[in-house]
Amino acid sequence: MKTDYNIAEFSKYANIGISKSRVLHLIDYEEHKNIRQSSKPIQINFYMLSIHIDCDKENSYLYIDRPGELIEWNLQNPLSGYQILITPQLLNQYGWDLSFTHYNSNEGLSMKKDEETVLLDLFEKALMEYKKEVFSEGIILGYAIIILCYIDNFYIRQFETKSKLYNKVVTDFYQYLEIYYEEKVNLPELPSVTYFAQKLNLSPNYFGDVIKHFTGIAPQEHIREYLIRVSKNKLSQSTLTISEIGYSLGFNYPTYFTRFFKKETGITPTAFRNECLLVK
Repeated sequence: MKTDYNIAEFSKYANIGISKSRVLHLIDYEEHKNIRQSSKPIQINFYMLSIHIDCDKENSYLYIDRPGELIEWNLQNPLSGYQILITPQLLNQYGWDLSFTHYNSNEGLSMKKDEETVLLDLFEKALMEYKKEVFSEGIILGYAIIILCYIDNFYIRQFETKSKLYNKVVTDFYQYLEIYYEEKVNLPELPSVTYFAQKLNLSPNYFGDVIKHFTGIAPQEHIREYLIRVSKNKLSQSTLTISEIGYSLGFNYPTYFTRFFKKETGITPTAFRNECLLVK
């Protein structure tokens, strides 16, 4: 079975009609009653913006799948909502790389009713344009960009309304950071954003956006500050050589450690150790 799909191939596979363009396709779920109900993981090479309306629940959701992502589904109930399929070549001509387009599928946007109304209106207008005998790709692209701008804004609202949950993410991140080298004692390696995101069951981008939103600092900056603090502690309170300290922190070469330390502090590890000795 084919596993890498472009828009035309995916539309045929999912039974969502024949795309009228090589670079985009739009659908109203309710107009496609024979949509494929389930699928094993397949890879797509386009962006897919999907708004799912659930009349029985308080919140509806918006999901974004990206090129190169593996997607699978198993529908239990008929879908209501809309979907925009659009190639990265068309969307990326604006040079955008929005962080939320790299979120995992379980990190979809939970919409409030007023947000749902705004986004539904934009999806509907884009679909109306697409249904014209002669339609404008530029107009549809414009609607897609406006949708993305709203999504970016609505995710910020979602962070705020779930602050109790996300403050725990921040707290857990700090805790994992403090014990990082205790867990890596036998196999030291430099801490990474991906490592902490996996510990917290989040995608790196979602994790990074949560940390930056609630602390004002990106997680990579927190990690750098932690590395410098641990480095200074080892330089001032241990008899390890500069090379041994570098290796113990996960640097592959001592020169990388020296370069990193000087860039962050303005002085070399050796100079810092000498200053500590003078104070003693």
